[in-house]
Amino acid sequence: MGADRTPRIVGVAWGLLVLNTLGSTGAETIVPLPRSLIQMVTMGSLAAAFVLALAVNPRVRVRPSAYLFLLTLLLVPSVIASANLESGFGALFRCGRLALFVATLWLLSRWWDGGPTFVRYHIRAYVVVLCSVAAGALASPGAALPDLYGGRLVGALWPLTPPQIGQYAAVITGLTVLLALGRRTDRRSAVLVIVPALVLLALTHTRTATLGMFVGLGLAIGSLVLTSAAARRFFSWTVLCATVAAVGFGPLLQAWFLRGQSEENFTSLTGRAKVWDALLAAPRTTSEYLFGAGLGDKSFGGLPIDNSWLAVYHEQGATGLTLVAAFVAVLGGVALLRPPSLSRACALFLISYCAIASYTEAGLGDASPYLLHLAVAASLLVAPAPAAHRPAPDVPGRPVPHRARRSEVV
Repeated sequence: MGADRTPRIVGVAWGLLVLNTLGSTGAETIVPLPRSLIQMVTMGSLAAAFVLALAVNPRVRVRPSAYLFLLTLLLVPSVIASANLESGFGALFRCGRLALFVATLWLLSRWWDGGPTFVRYHIRAYVVVLCSVAAGALASPGAALPDLYGGRLVGALWPLTPPQIGQYAAVITGLTVLLALGRRTDRRSAVLVIVPALVLLALTHTRTATLGMFVGLGLAIGSLVLTSAAARRFFSWTVLCATVAAVGFGPLLQAWFLRGQSEENFTSLTGRAKVWDALLAAPRTTSEYLFGAGLGDKSFGGLPIDNSWLAVYHEQGATGLTLVAAFVAVLGGVALLRPPSLSRACALFLISYCAIASYTEAGLGDASPYLLHLAVAASLLVAPAPAAHRPAPDVPGRPVPHRARRSEVV
């Protein structure tokens, strides 16, 4: 089903999924928000997304997806480990949240057609989030750039941390650049998204997001170089600008990258390596090795794990680790086997970004923005259904035809 026949309610449901993954902890906001209220909003958004997805797809028609199938299997070790209540009743609650999250993705998969529909939904949703960040920074610069975070940009209206903001800014920047290269949007619309997002990314001083964006774009644009003159020009200009920046602004870029950290702190990845070593050295029973300790808050010994693979190993065991590695490998393999296209380039960007970010960020084993990024990649890699076999919408009334415009991004 093409983008012009996708019910608008699908985009609303996707936006609610994005809201659910924003989390409930982070910086102090201008107006203090009780954590219970934030959790009520985020969990309510997930329930609303499921209800809307079911309402628009009452016959539960889904598209085959190896990604969603493996993600569904991930519920098995999650439930087995969480049933021991080693991580408390909160683990079972997180299992229920993950199950509802995956069920909503299955319902929305009916509209996965290999086109940029969900890329646009993704960009629009995160543009709204970043607009709230920018509004908070304008309303209260002190709250948005607190000393507690070393002067890095945080969410002053909604409790978002610098890595979260950096992630959202990097992802929508990369996707918008690719849409512009594929002539799915005009330059003016692209600039209105890319420039503010890059400013916010710079203010967060988030190295992982910046590295992931550049590497992901390099791979994505490289996949288009042989078939797109625009991609070749962009690649050439990017290399030239990067060389000039490295020569002329080397010390400034190095200072931004180091963030004033000592060499020891930098080499230990801001203390992450110590947590990782302790986690790997901890004794485990056979059950814990196979299925983990149950879904928790992605911490060990009271400190954040900040590594998707180790977080999955700790909470879902070797079984969960195998399943996560499998769906990342399947998506990457399918993307590499596809012929060059804009959809393939966007999928490669998202997959490579998530792979890089997984080294210093947790999220591949639970409902998170990373699973949404990979879901968008999966939607881009499905084979389009033949026009004669595309099902009619289940919602009452005939959809209003909508002709896609080049300027359509957000």
